[in-house]
Amino acid sequence: MQTHTVESCAKAKLAIRDTLDVVGGKWKLVLISVLRSGKKGFNELSREAGISPRILSKELQELELNGLVSREVCNTKPVTVQYGLTEYSDTLGEVLSAMEKWGYEHRRRIVSGS
Repeated sequence: MQTHTVESCAKAKLAIRDTLDVVGGKWKLVLISVLRSGKKGFNELSREAGISPRILSKELQELELNGLVSREVCNTKPVTVQYGLTEYSDTLGEVLSAMEKWGYEHRRRIVSGS
């Protein structure tokens, strides 16, 4: 493990804060995870993620603003919108994999009591 200096710790803290500003909270990584299986409509995304439409709308706007989610208005009647991941969202792959691995291990540890 690398030894950190005061300066490198401050830089690391800033980088972690920046990351959490973009993907932190209860829903953002869940939404990204759901969208990894392909584009989804608003209602489908709401159902699969188990999130209210009001919160979903806010979270999708923030993810779109940060370049992680794309919004495509379809030429249908009535008009529908499809949400999908951008290429930039692929940069979170290692983060999601590490969190998934840690979550499985944590759940196993808590359930087994060790």
